[in-house]
Amino acid sequence: MEEDKARNTSCEAIDFGIEAYEAINGGLVKGMKVVGDLYERQEYFIPEVLLCSDALTAGLEVLQPHLPVDGNKAAEKVVIGVVQGDTHDIGKNLVKIMLEASGFEVYDLGRNVPLQDFAEKALEVGSRIIGMSTLMTTTMDGMRTVIDDLKKRGIRDEFLVIIGGGPISPAFAKEIGADLYAPDANSAARKLKELLEVRACA
Repeated sequence: MEEDKARNTSCEAIDFGIEAYEAINGGLVKGMKVVGDLYERQEYFIPEVLLCSDALTAGLEVLQPHLPVDGNKAAEKVVIGVVQGDTHDIGKNLVKIMLEASGFEVYDLGRNVPLQDFAEKALEVGSRIIGMSTLMTTTMDGMRTVIDDLKKRGIRDEFLVIIGGGPISPAFAKEIGADLYAPDANSAARKLKELLEVRACA
């Protein structure tokens, strides 16, 4: 819950030669997992979670510039957001950071995104990748709605759809017809690059 300590510790990690991704994944993300566990046990409540989120953001601001960046200028565009009804965006923000570090150009729709906005933004910016996340079981089905929207528009085959978040599973991704499931930010970037490479060679 202490922004200054999160910021200072992140600076120390860089000074000690710890890789930025390791500091993010092994430090900040692990810390937020503890916060999530405390929240589930009702030892932490929304105010504490928000303070911890602010501390996470302070650390990320220090570490993000030190992530290795892919030099590919012909960047693939990705539209990402948290589906309508959910305002939890810490995971989505981490995905954005890792995608940008991997050379993607990210259009972040934010949280509580109206479902039709995913397709509309992707068409507007010329993206062929749509990423969606949620931490709530009550909003999971919104991902299916977005995919159905692409089908109704007759453009489903033009897009790669990747989904993730706490309640999401590979089985759910398959059920709704998503192309990829990612359990964390690093695998989201890696899996997207791998699939794009496979399709480029097809």
